[in-house]
Amino acid sequence: MKILVTGSGGREHALIKKLLQNDRVSKIYCAPGNGGTAGEAGCENIPITDIQELADFAGENGIGLALPGSEDMLVSGIADKFLEKKIPVLGPHKAAALLEGSKCFAKEFMQKYSIKTAAYKNFNSIDPAAHYLEGCDYPVVLKADGLAAGKGVLICQDKDEARLALNLLMKEKEFGTAGDSIVIEEFLEGVEASILSFYDGKTILPLLSAKDHKKIGEGETGPNTGGMGVVAPNPHINEAVMNTFRKDILLPTLKGLKMEGLQFPGVIFFGLMINERGVYLLEYNLRMGDPETQAVLSLLDSDLLELIENTLSGNLDTTELTWKVGSCCCVVMASGGYPGPYEKGIPIEGITDCQSDIFIAGAALKDSVLLTSGGRVLNVVANGTNLQSARTACYRDVARIRFRNSVYRRDIGGSF
Repeated sequence: MKILVTGSGGREHALIKKLLQNDRVSKIYCAPGNGGTAGEAGCENIPITDIQELADFAGENGIGLALPGSEDMLVSGIADKFLEKKIPVLGPHKAAALLEGSKCFAKEFMQKYSIKTAAYKNFNSIDPAAHYLEGCDYPVVLKADGLAAGKGVLICQDKDEARLALNLLMKEKEFGTAGDSIVIEEFLEGVEASILSFYDGKTILPLLSAKDHKKIGEGETGPNTGGMGVVAPNPHINEAVMNTFRKDILLPTLKGLKMEGLQFPGVIFFGLMINERGVYLLEYNLRMGDPETQAVLSLLDSDLLELIENTLSGNLDTTELTWKVGSCCCVVMASGGYPGPYEKGIPIEGITDCQSDIFIAGAALKDSVLLTSGGRVLNVVANGTNLQSARTACYRDVARIRFRNSVYRRDIGGSF
């Protein structure tokens, strides 16, 4: 089988490495890929980012499976283009991708199908939103409606912060057209959790839980990022929490998808908040999370390609997954200045000295030298018999990797 993976992050590198464990995979193309995918035997980077060109390439090169990685391509309808070429694709059609592509659409879906979520109001102009903020309870959360690379969620402690955030989103257009509409949402305190799941149109099969760390600084301080580290399984998830999640979120989501005709083979990522009042849904993603994928796949003992094929054939109801015993810790090493401006082209050293899996994100291979090219540069991923041993192994290898002005959080997995 030939497979096409789209994207250029650590998520795509992890997916490719896992898929290559199956002997039936003869070749994987990654578009556009990165310095890590370029170094995987059996994988070839291709410099294509246009959706129609990707579909044409897949049709002309005998691709048997397409895995779109990035949210922007899914929202733009890449899955539809592959289906037009009769190429199996793991991902939502354009209409379903709105569950991730529009926070307003997702909140309305949650309300319609009684999915437990924070109270909210949607706005598509600045004046009514400003008026609403005058009477809000604080803290309050402002969310850009569209895609904002995981950074369009602003928590405001008081009216002054809320006014600044509103101007940033809707007037200054910090996140472009993503701020044309916004959600103003009740602030929920508690513990966040991520649950990746596979969906075949009839069944939602959850994977292991994970705990993401979004903020750039230790102790969850500073601005949001695309994710600075993750542990799996999430220490706060137990059987009682999972049962509540199924009852209040998973099953009503499944009902809503069927009622709305949003049926597709793909991934549903549930972003959750857990507190004394129950389990709340914060957001949907319709693709594998990053860096959650890197940690969860490292613990998956089952074959990933078989799981995908069962999803495509509608057989998730009879699929049983097996998992490695223990825990995983993933630490993201980033460029100095991220999530703001950062320097590129810095040589990376020490990777060959590591025992952990190293998944490349923002780095390119030039003349056999790995150079930084993005904000989140790489992921160090280690397993252990428990979280502490996984964490120790992970940070041992983080210390071995060197590039100028590198930044990373030192508390991933250490606050439980």
